[in-house]
Amino acid sequence: DGKGFVAAHTALTAWADWPEFGDLLGGRYDGHPWNTVAGSVINDAPDVPATRHLPPSFTITDEFYQPSAFSRANARVLLRLDLSKLPAHPDVHVLNGDLPLVWAKQYGKGRVFYATFAHDAATWDLRDIRQMYLEAIKWALGLTEGDATPRPLGR
Repeated sequence: DGKGFVAAHTALTAWADWPEFGDLLGGRYDGHPWNTVAGSVINDAPDVPATRHLPPSFTITDEFYQPSAFSRANARVLLRLDLSKLPAHPDVHVLNGDLPLVWAKQYGKGRVFYATFAHDAATWDLRDIRQMYLEAIKWALGLTEGDATPRPLGR
């Protein structure tokens, strides 16, 4: 109905027996292969308010959730993990090395934003992460514009 929804980290694990919640969020939890690790993050959406303040790539230490039941056809990936800079792991279940960390999407008339960041309290001490969530809230409320049109990897 046009309401906004912003979710962080463990939201992928919530209400596993409620299929519509997974549809709304855009994915489900499929583990965190490396536990807490320093990862290189690629900014695929420098034009979106929630990520425009971030550099093209940056390193952050957190617990990166791997989504299942996620499709780039249904959400715009804003940030993704650069898997080429992490050791191979047998529990990584992503296609073409694409591990989305942050995305935005429409659900009906509403705006939905999800970000994996927030496992460690120190993550909230990072100004860039706080600003990302603040801008996401403003976008979800319709106070700012941002393109959530789904795009394939590399576009």
